[in-house]
Amino acid sequence: MFGKLKSIKGNEIILEVDDLDTYKIDRYANHQKPTVEVNIADNREISPDQRKKIYAIIGDIANYTGYSIPKEMPAVMKWQYLIDTGAEMFSLADCSMTQANNYLKWLIDFCFDNDIPFKTRTWDLLPNDYAMVVRCCHHRKCIICGRHVDIDHTFGLVGMGRNRRWVDNSSSYFLPLCREHHVERHTLGVYGFLDKYHIKPVKLNAQTRKDLRIGK
Repeated sequence: MFGKLKSIKGNEIILEVDDLDTYKIDRYANHQKPTVEVNIADNREISPDQRKKIYAIIGDIANYTGYSIPKEMPAVMKWQYLIDTGAEMFSLADCSMTQANNYLKWLIDFCFDNDIPFKTRTWDLLPNDYAMVVRCCHHRKCIICGRHVDIDHTFGLVGMGRNRRWVDNSSSYFLPLCREHHVERHTLGVYGFLDKYHIKPVKLNAQTRKDLRIGK
């Protein structure tokens, strides 16, 4: 069933739907108020920045694997993505920003899972946002250079209400850093380091901290 969102008032919405089958609604809901799921279509078109990042990563994959026909690599990776995720066919010429972002995340994970290194120029293109930081934490990769991380280092921002005598990781901020950049963080100080690399540490939810074996 498809339709259009007509208005929003607080947490209430009014929808105009196509081919409304009230009999089916009543039958599925078993004469109770039905539960529905609303998915908002992303009408934004892929940005040049997203497209640039995607092709840069695919280029790194082609170079690392020695694929003999580089021009075919975008098609190879797209088909692998469709097989792995069950997504529908799309075009990087005019797909949505959401589709492009999902594909970009999959490509990053593909490189991490297969130990495919990013070139410096490619790494610099990648987003230093929450999703990228969490991915680097999961894959034990330094958010700055992509080298191996021994452990996800905690940013103890004491000035933001942290108790020095009792470390509660639920209020900690994290960045995955290699040994070299961890030492640099101590040398420059937290804020000097963050300002230099234009990155932000992130809080991790309980399930993510458990998956990463960080603690409570």
